[in-house]
Amino acid sequence: MTEVLTQVLADLAAEGDRLEALVAGLDDDGWRTPTPAVGWDVATQVAHLTWTDEVALAAATDKDAWDAVVLEAIADPGGYVDRCAYSLAREPDLLDRWRAARTDLRKALGAHPRGEKMPWFGPPMSATSMATARLMETWAHGLDVHEALGAPVEDTDRIRHVAHLGVRTRSFAFSVHGLEAPSEEFRIDLVAPSGDVWSWGPENAAQTLTGSAGDFCRLVTQRVHRADTDLVAAGADVDRWLDIAQAFAGQPGEGRGAR
Repeated sequence: MTEVLTQVLADLAAEGDRLEALVAGLDDDGWRTPTPAVGWDVATQVAHLTWTDEVALAAATDKDAWDAVVLEAIADPGGYVDRCAYSLAREPDLLDRWRAARTDLRKALGAHPRGEKMPWFGPPMSATSMATARLMETWAHGLDVHEALGAPVEDTDRIRHVAHLGVRTRSFAFSVHGLEAPSEEFRIDLVAPSGDVWSWGPENAAQTLTGSAGDFCRLVTQRVHRADTDLVAAGADVDRWLDIAQAFAGQPGEGRGAR
């Protein structure tokens, strides 16, 4: 297991532990608290994480199970994911099931053959890429649950993985909107929760993005409207990117309205 994968898996575990600690003591009314995602309560958010962790585990370890998921998704491409989340949200052992799924997935990713990719709904993914994607989703859906329950969220430097994914998916964000991705690199400087500056791209790039890493990560996971961030774009392409950025796979999300 590489050093990078070891760190991502440790941070994934920490994000899951934080969310689990928040929901573990909820009564039934607490689980049914509506979240900012329309139609999704707290249970649905955790159910979605559970389902995705279980499917990722199948992709990493069980070809037959993975193939069955793909066939179901093909049969209902527009509603399959939500349908699975709604169904799981009614399970009485949801929290135990999520705990088992995320634990088993981390073990499977840690043991995955180096250099070998696993199938996914988009391009095949390495163990590190899959762990990063799971961290991104765990963090983002955790934000929704924290907001629903009125619990403040303290950002940590674990979001560096989310920021990196947001930068890496720049071209994808353009393509999923039917736009040609810019050919030139941007310079991106983000202030981490610790106060460090995380940078991507050449120092002499003509187009730049600056701001806090927390706001950038919320933007690329569509948990905040651009107008409510401190992000500053210099350049037409960067400016356009901030309107369409998304680090998650699939079709463009609806995003969040300005406050």
